[in-house]
Amino acid sequence: MNTGVLKRVFLSLAVVALVPIGAASDVALKDGVLKDAVLKDVIAGEWRSADDQSRDASRRPGESLQFWGLKPGASLLEVQPGAGWWTRILAPYAARTGGRYSATAADLGNPNLSEGARKGRADFAAAYANEKLYGKVELVNWGATAAPLPESSYDFILVSRSIHGWMRAEGALDRNLGLLARALKKGGVLAIEQHRGNSGAQDPKAESGYVTEAFVIAAVQKAGLKLEARSEVNANPKDTKDHPFGVWTLPPTRITVPYGSGKPADPSFDRSKYDAIGESDRMTLRFVKP
Repeated sequence: MNTGVLKRVFLSLAVVALVPIGAASDVALKDGVLKDAVLKDVIAGEWRSADDQSRDASRRPGESLQFWGLKPGASLLEVQPGAGWWTRILAPYAARTGGRYSATAADLGNPNLSEGARKGRADFAAAYANEKLYGKVELVNWGATAAPLPESSYDFILVSRSIHGWMRAEGALDRNLGLLARALKKGGVLAIEQHRGNSGAQDPKAESGYVTEAFVIAAVQKAGLKLEARSEVNANPKDTKDHPFGVWTLPPTRITVPYGSGKPADPSFDRSKYDAIGESDRMTLRFVKP
């Protein structure tokens, strides 16, 4: 992100701080009941591994998706789905409710695309090729040089734990948020889950993986979307956010050497303190396209 963009975002943080509580209140399940029977069944699906389901207590998929406003029959886009933890919930849900599931993937239009990235896309497509279970999974090109996403095409877009990565590449945060805002239908939802930093000054590169809630809100509002609500459903007060290897010291990554260093794991590192914290403290935000 260039200096000019950073200045505009930081200046807008003051505006975020003045948003009335009622304008973007903490919305949670009042009775703890997941009201969408299909979503409840999908979360309990036997195709979800024991490892996937073991993280439900930390990631609260039902409560999160209900807060974000996932609806039957919606056109869904998952941005940078990674290993597919959310995919194994969202794609079956779309298939069962007459919706459409899409995910971003390596840009096949990029002549410099690495073989590793190309293989990653092919492997993802193969993993979700069972149309009886997942429906027709559509992959859309995504990357620094990719063509824009189709305009006004999605009812619901999920960005989970990706914003810190976008902050490390010049201009990527603004570009990506702008593309997602353009791709939403009017009234569509941008759902964000992100490791939450302590309030105050934001490291522009988010080296620890944590980002302040005010910074995220300002950046998304700059893209033209409206903050409709925020929830504490994924809050973790035990997360001190001062870990030796950033957020990746915590489960599920649990690294014992600097992130991206290429160094072998350190068997002498005591992870018990960090395992006891659990997964990170995370903001859970719902934005809508006016």
